[in-house]
Amino acid sequence: MIAHKKLKLKETVFALCSAFIFASTAHATGDKPYGHDAYAEPSDSDEKGLVESLTGFKYNETPFLQSLGVKVGGWVDIGFTGNIDNPKGNNGPVTFNRGPNEFRLHQVYGYVEREVNKNTDTWSLGWRADMLFGSDARYTYASNFDADENFVGRILNGTSQHQLAFPQAYADIYLPYGNGITVSVGHFYTLIGYEVVPSAGNFFFSHAYTMQYGEPFTHTGVLVSYPLNDNITLQGGAVTGWDAHFNQPANFLGSVSYSTDDERTTITGSLITGSTESAYATGTGTAKVDHNRTMYSLVLEHSFTDRLHYVLQHDLGIQEKNAFQTAAEWYGVNQYVFYDILHNLKAGLRMEWFRDDDGARVNGFTDNYIGVTGGLNYTPIAGFTIRPEVRYDRSTSGRNINRAFDNGKDNDQILLSVSGIFRF
Repeated sequence: MIAHKKLKLKETVFALCSAFIFASTAHATGDKPYGHDAYAEPSDSDEKGLVESLTGFKYNETPFLQSLGVKVGGWVDIGFTGNIDNPKGNNGPVTFNRGPNEFRLHQVYGYVEREVNKNTDTWSLGWRADMLFGSDARYTYASNFDADENFVGRILNGTSQHQLAFPQAYADIYLPYGNGITVSVGHFYTLIGYEVVPSAGNFFFSHAYTMQYGEPFTHTGVLVSYPLNDNITLQGGAVTGWDAHFNQPANFLGSVSYSTDDERTTITGSLITGSTESAYATGTGTAKVDHNRTMYSLVLEHSFTDRLHYVLQHDLGIQEKNAFQTAAEWYGVNQYVFYDILHNLKAGLRMEWFRDDDGARVNGFTDNYIGVTGGLNYTPIAGFTIRPEVRYDRSTSGRNINRAFDNGKDNDQILLSVSGIFRF
């Protein structure tokens, strides 16, 4: 009887999420341009933060910070993830909000930056440094630095739920040649994909499988950005592979982005390719082997109206075989629909499919992962956003043991979650 009720509840949630898109589409009107940038960077009202919203004090406009030419900011993200199966330990392959039926401090995020001046006929220097503390930090480590036992041990217990990472530390150099060249040197977030690590850059609390398992998060190296014209921007450079600071082979990372004149449609293609170095235990010690890993991501963003916005993403990654590891391939498709109900209330729907073709990315099994997530973003006061969501996950594996969810007992799950982002 209990199992039957769980099945009925899961079917109901799945149907409600699927119906969500039709309700959103039916009421959309207007023609305001919209796109990923609206979620990737806080809007002007969001940037005010709670301090300014509640007191009117603008700390970035104080004489001290303006004399330094720097800007500081950040947020705190606290969330609760409810799982009706009540498994022990985790929510299966769902990572960032992995704790079932518990509150977590996901991100205490801070940054300081000096923006590079691109409206000048001489060269300009800028820089930025980010710090992330919380349960999300363990997923944003860069090898040879954040994840080094000695470094983490100096800060806090490496097994702690809440850890520390430094996902960005880079300099920007602007050179006034042609349409303007910007060179970024250091450690920075990837160009790959649509969703991002910082909570304030995403509509949803949880993340898509493609972002969790199919893409890099950060790189270390050099990137050059050049706008060919008002519509096309090129980026490219050399980085030390995936999520690594040093001691990894150089990879090529690049992207091409095209926006229409009315900025209603944007298409971005990004690629990373090169060798990756893996260590394997042998009878006499440890062996290191290089093998090629290549992946691309295509993201289409389109605003149908001023309220209705659509995103389509496709990723594909391949990794060649070596003496210790078989070849691997993974790919997926994500679709997002966003609808602006009010100026401070937005609705979203994410539908995703991720294929781990060789069991190399998720949990060691060849499997398809399907997810449907519906949610809201409500900003009752500038500087504070609450993000409730309902998520249905399913794997299509027919195996009877070691299933993806509920501690290996089930092929699907429902998560009822909410997070609050407090910008300061």
